[in-house]
Amino acid sequence: MAIKHIDLGQADYKQVWDLQKETHLKKQNGSTEDILYTVEHNHVYTLGKTGSRDHILISDEEMKSKGISYYEIDRGGDITYHGPGQLVAYPILDLNNYYKDTHRYLRELEETVILTLKDIGIDAHREEEFTGVWVGEEKICAIGIKVSRWITMHGIAFNVNTDLTYFDRIIPCGIFHKGVTSIQKLTGEPEDLKKIKDLYVKNFREVFKGTI
Repeated sequence: MAIKHIDLGQADYKQVWDLQKETHLKKQNGSTEDILYTVEHNHVYTLGKTGSRDHILISDEEMKSKGISYYEIDRGGDITYHGPGQLVAYPILDLNNYYKDTHRYLRELEETVILTLKDIGIDAHREEEFTGVWVGEEKICAIGIKVSRWITMHGIAFNVNTDLTYFDRIIPCGIFHKGVTSIQKLTGEPEDLKKIKDLYVKNFREVFKGTI
């Protein structure tokens, strides 16, 4: 199954959310191929449809003063942060051409990140109770999706060189007793985001058997 990779560079969240919705509609009409968008967002908190506003520990005024956007969106999951140094990937796939199994799709998204971390010598795993990818007791990648007519939206947020202090102002994914981490935190030095992106796209192709 051919999958087209489009790198959006650095972009505001709303701009890319609108693009996802537009692409999703085209997929429903059969007028576009499967697409993998990658992007690095400007500072933003997003709250999924099953999330709680109580998990945001920062006031609207402070968010505004720090230049942080906020959106309540239509993916599953709770509150999370996106920002510079984080690799975000949004696959717009027609699962009718793969498998009609949302849980399998989530596990395979996790696998794309686990394989990418393995490529740079970091051992990552799943946690049975929680969606996402973990290193030790800390989450390195959050996942939240929407599937409508078996066409996917939203995706993964993979901490590469992310400023993790932005997670201090929320309860990430509504999980009180777990922390967050990044490649930079684990290795002690900044990682080449383009290198990680290229590895991620390679592994996405392997997992989903696409030609990117």
